[in-house]
Amino acid sequence: MADDIRRWSDELARDPASLAFLPLGEALRRQGQVDMARRVALRGLERHPHQPDAHDLLARIHVDAGELQQAFDEWDMALRIAPDHTGSLKGMAFVCYQQGRFAESEEYLRRAALGETPDAGISAALDTVRRSSATLSAADVAAADAAIHDPHDPRLVFLAALEAPDRTALLLDASGLVLAGAYYTPDGQDIAPDVGAQLSGVSDEADRATRHLGIGEWRSIVFETEVAVVAMAPAAGDGLLVLAASRATPLGLLRRLLDRCAAAARTWLDRQGGGA
Repeated sequence: MADDIRRWSDELARDPASLAFLPLGEALRRQGQVDMARRVALRGLERHPHQPDAHDLLARIHVDAGELQQAFDEWDMALRIAPDHTGSLKGMAFVCYQQGRFAESEEYLRRAALGETPDAGISAALDTVRRSSATLSAADVAAADAAIHDPHDPRLVFLAALEAPDRTALLLDASGLVLAGAYYTPDGQDIAPDVGAQLSGVSDEADRATRHLGIGEWRSIVFETEVAVVAMAPAAGDGLLVLAASRATPLGLLRRLLDRCAAAARTWLDRQGGGA
């Protein structure tokens, strides 16, 4: 990858009008160099304002930065140029899904599915959106009920930071006791206590591992499962912050969500008299 980045950079230096900015920006984005990728994409768009792939690239960079509305606008621009641009249709479907606009998400995916190349990912995404739009999830009902009865319910501490129904977060103390947040199953059962019990001691294990490796204190861990991406970070008092989101969530956005949840946790702890 480093060799490719160097090659594409050299090509752009020789010919600033080259389309090499597209693979270069994507490679930088995938490496987490969001700011650099953004600069490359914007410079490319200055020379190629009617290139739909350039707008698509900038949109994906916006998503990694947690800027969903800006991403939607860029994909919309790409579709104005190329109405059948599959990447943009899928991207707009993703934003609509994250915002709970399931009918719009399904419509964009329907259009994307009409493309010439079969895409199993689109079919899977359509199934997910249809299940989501068929009925209000029990988790949403439970959260709404909690909000009505007690707006200060600790289960709702991360609600604003998460912004979408397919994400959840927990704040655990050193023994795995749930201090804030919730983890609902599809049938509406809050299994947060069970999750906390299973994760008891994870923070200590991470501390021991980093000390053994001599790489300094740990700040976060991100890993993928079959159904979700999960991020963890240390919290006050040897506690643990846990964030889970759908596998469709970009890792850059996951990190931003983790930062937001950490800020929400610190604010909540301060209010409880147990400041971080």
